[in-house]
Amino acid sequence: MALEHIIASIDAEISQLTQARALLSGATEKSDKAKPVRKRRKMSAAARKKIADAQRRRWVKQKAGK
Repeated sequence: MALEHIIASIDAEISQLTQARALLSGATEKSDKAKPVRKRRKMSAAARKKIADAQRRRWVKQKAGK
């Protein structure tokens, strides 16, 4: 009998949490639309070249080790 009581209590809690989640998710849907769009950062051509050159040096070093 105690096991049935525990299961009934858990089921009641689950239903309450489900209702709370439904209320909260309904409220957040409206606020999601108000989020500002985050701008992407742009990397300069010089920075891209510097990174590419460093990667090429790593590849040469790796190939020389084989």
